[in-house]
Amino acid sequence: MSIEELKARLVLPVIAAPMFLVSGVDLVVEACRAGVVVSVPSVNARTPEEFEAWLIEIERRCAEAADGQSHPVAPHAINLIVQGPQSPRFLADLALIEKYRPPIVITSVGQPGDVVRRVHDYGGLVFHDVATLRHAAKAAEAGVDGLILLTAGAGGHTGTANPFAFVAQVRRQWDGAILLAGAIGDGRSILAAQAMGADFAYMGSRFAATQESLAPDAYRALLVSQQMKDVVTTERISGMSATFLRGSITRVGLDPDDLPPTKAFLQPGIPDELKAWRDIWSAGHGVGTIDDIPPVAVLVERLRFEYAEAKAQLRASVA
Repeated sequence: MSIEELKARLVLPVIAAPMFLVSGVDLVVEACRAGVVVSVPSVNARTPEEFEAWLIEIERRCAEAADGQSHPVAPHAINLIVQGPQSPRFLADLALIEKYRPPIVITSVGQPGDVVRRVHDYGGLVFHDVATLRHAAKAAEAGVDGLILLTAGAGGHTGTANPFAFVAQVRRQWDGAILLAGAIGDGRSILAAQAMGADFAYMGSRFAATQESLAPDAYRALLVSQQMKDVVTTERISGMSATFLRGSITRVGLDPDDLPPTKAFLQPGIPDELKAWRDIWSAGHGVGTIDDIPPVAVLVERLRFEYAEAKAQLRASVA
């Protein structure tokens, strides 16, 4: 599948980011049915055996959906954390990806070169997370099809670059697909991402706040009630710079303004019984635009309306 073929299968240029412990089978299938891509981390399935069952179910349910609707079903994506040959789980998940051939693989953290080769062998696309120009250049050299630019305000493991500057400077040296991540929560922002030079908007928090996500009810309530001022960016919770909701930090008895320092490189300082993502929840700066917890189909239709309205207003303003 080419990038142009991918675009033709979407009702909006949207790819929803993989969210640890939040993305699941129902979220993936319902988003694909609605016409946008949602990705799921392979490790959200707790074992390779469960991951294989998820791959089979996603493929079956998406195929069934394709027989019963007029617009195309969007392809699904699998997120693979690149850990190298020392990780039995990474090797097992990569083997299952080769077996079941998901159309898109999103790689995170490590060097994606071997994954790129193996996914390209069956005709899939590989997109890779980057937060700096140096990492973007390295991923491009590895042969990825798309670069996911993590900019200031992106949820989860995040970046610090201004999106205008990052997109423009990556585009000067890269003619592949660009996916822009960072506080994109409505249709107007999707259009703005395209206007900057991105091919796709990369959205996370807005899809966490849907009925099909695996987010606990208390997490969903915070996604509605918390604002941009409640997003804390710190390396002290996960060991890497990431965004967390102030309300989720206080609920486990920690002070967001006085978190325990990291113990060592990539070693968080929070008590061992607490875990990032499981006990302390993430969102990006776009959380302040979230007012409800709709079904995915309703959210996508809303985004389509907002996107079309923004396009019409733009045309009218330059006419």
